[in-house]
Amino acid sequence: MPTTRRVVIAVFPDVDLLDVTGPAEVFALANRETGGRAGYEVRLAGPGAGPVTTSAGVRLLTDLAFDQVDGVLDTLLVPGAVDLHPDGPVARIDPEVVAWLRTAAPQARRVASVCVGAHLLAAAGLLDGRTATTHWSTAAQLAAEHPEVTVDPDPIFVRSGNVWTGAGISACMDLALALVADDHGEEVALGVARQLVMYLKRQGGQSQFSVPLSTPPATRRDIDELRRHIADHPEDDLSAAALAGRMSLSERHFARVFRQETGRTPAAYVEAARVEAARRLLEGTDLPLDRVAAACGLGSVETLHRALRKQLATTPAAYRRRFRTNP
Repeated sequence: MPTTRRVVIAVFPDVDLLDVTGPAEVFALANRETGGRAGYEVRLAGPGAGPVTTSAGVRLLTDLAFDQVDGVLDTLLVPGAVDLHPDGPVARIDPEVVAWLRTAAPQARRVASVCVGAHLLAAAGLLDGRTATTHWSTAAQLAAEHPEVTVDPDPIFVRSGNVWTGAGISACMDLALALVADDHGEEVALGVARQLVMYLKRQGGQSQFSVPLSTPPATRRDIDELRRHIADHPEDDLSAAALAGRMSLSERHFARVFRQETGRTPAAYVEAARVEAARRLLEGTDLPLDRVAAACGLGSVETLHRALRKQLATTPAAYRRRFRTNP
């Protein structure tokens, strides 16, 4: 008989729908992929037994009330909810959920949050002294409200002991696949990913968004086209003079327009794009560092080291050891 892995997912009013159904689907497909041997038994728990309306307006039906959850749990999964303010989304802290987490978490082999669910874990004291991530739009809120937590707004997910935190929305699938891989190996997770028609995983250290997506679309189409060119050709001459010439502008006028549209100087934007290209090569290839530096336009190993230390506070070798896709 397969080992039963009890998974309880918290649900509460206005919870993000995909944060609940995405991981549940991954666990269900893992059971199907293994003929039931994966052993996941998913249950939804809420403030009370009955329907809960999600942020999408779709209602979910809980299996258990919070006070009915007892015994040892394999995985306690905590999604989140946001309130929309004029300055952007703010993670909602539900006191009933937080109080339940303080009693339920010690019963679980591992605890995981998806998206802004990290704020609930932090409020329950479960992230004290740990590194955690959350949706990029509320990372500053998490850091400000919980200085005892080291908040890294960039990764897709972070594992700190038996506590996992995941980034926003669709990253719930990446996190759930990582949990399956941790339990049953990469082959099972790969089978699930194929069923979902998605990549096996984006590494935990991969960014929530690429450099071109880290700023909104420009009001000028030519600037957006230039940003795509930078991303696609990091090895090219991307000096301010070369980029200004590409747009048929004076260098001074180009620098002013580019900063106005992107919020960065051309040099800062190009360096960030080149570091992103270097990260992809370090994660996905065995290219020696001199070839990585050349391919991403950083030129030399020394410059590659300097850029990664500046932007990621690490070295190329250390980054590759941690995040290599197929070591």
